[in-house]
Amino acid sequence: MIDAAAVRRLLRPADAVEALAEALSAGLDPEAEPARTAVPVPAGELLLMPAASGSWAGVKIAGVAPGNPARGLPRITGSYLLLDGTTLTPLALVDGAALTALRTPAVSALAVRHLAARDRPLRLVLFGSGPQAYGHLDALLAVRDVAEAVVVARDPERGDALAAYARGLGVPESGTGAPEDVVGADLVVCCTTARTPLFDGRLVPDGSVVVAVGSHEPEARETDTVLVRRAEVYVESRAAALREAGDLLIPAAEGAFVPGRVAGTLADLVAGRLPDRGPVTGPRFFKSVGMAWEDLAVAVALYRAAGSET
Repeated sequence: MIDAAAVRRLLRPADAVEALAEALSAGLDPEAEPARTAVPVPAGELLLMPAASGSWAGVKIAGVAPGNPARGLPRITGSYLLLDGTTLTPLALVDGAALTALRTPAVSALAVRHLAARDRPLRLVLFGSGPQAYGHLDALLAVRDVAEAVVVARDPERGDALAAYARGLGVPESGTGAPEDVVGADLVVCCTTARTPLFDGRLVPDGSVVVAVGSHEPEARETDTVLVRRAEVYVESRAAALREAGDLLIPAAEGAFVPGRVAGTLADLVAGRLPDRGPVTGPRFFKSVGMAWEDLAVAVALYRAAGSET
């Protein structure tokens, strides 16, 4: 069993980013991955996420329990079973919540590495104050210098705690703020449980990058139609985004977005397949829904790291 403490010990955020990049560089095609199965249950939702690639296979069984934080428990629970890809023999059981808390920020950081400005430290506006917000701070600092972090949180105490954590990571200009602070942002990251837009998309500067990871439901979104209309849109997989990403599907229903407007995927960015984008005329928006291949790539890296310890 690779428990939560072992997940944190074995793999740094930068290592998780590289594991994802290596999987894509090796030819993994996210468009061919099986769809997530979601089953409503009284406590929330059960998710089943299988994947296979080369010598490896695996499946994550995750629970999303909205009432858990009030009980002092993680909102996301579950386990990941890593299998030998040839025999389907179980190899390792990984704490599912810890795996998700590592891989989701790594996906965002990989996109940011390709989309965000490189010529200066960034001003970050971070929506959320839960485990994903902490994980995103760690992962983003592995790929970019951050000069300032503004935390926008519903709970002021939790927002203050996250800002203090950012200062401890070497971002001295860190504090709490309001949605309007996106006006001066180079990077906006949304990792919340919100089901309606968090900020006014008209306020986001041209050339900035917006990342949204909080929802994989067609009826929920963290960003508004104005932002999507203005932005270059990037996704993990066109098929997955057009199946699950409310941030895109709701604007599409309003006539403000068509699938052909997706500028590229994470695999396109890693492979360098996209043409020169030329002058930036709007924000760049990366929408992540979370995919099973990402869990597999990071679980394999954890398994290899655990083996190197023995």
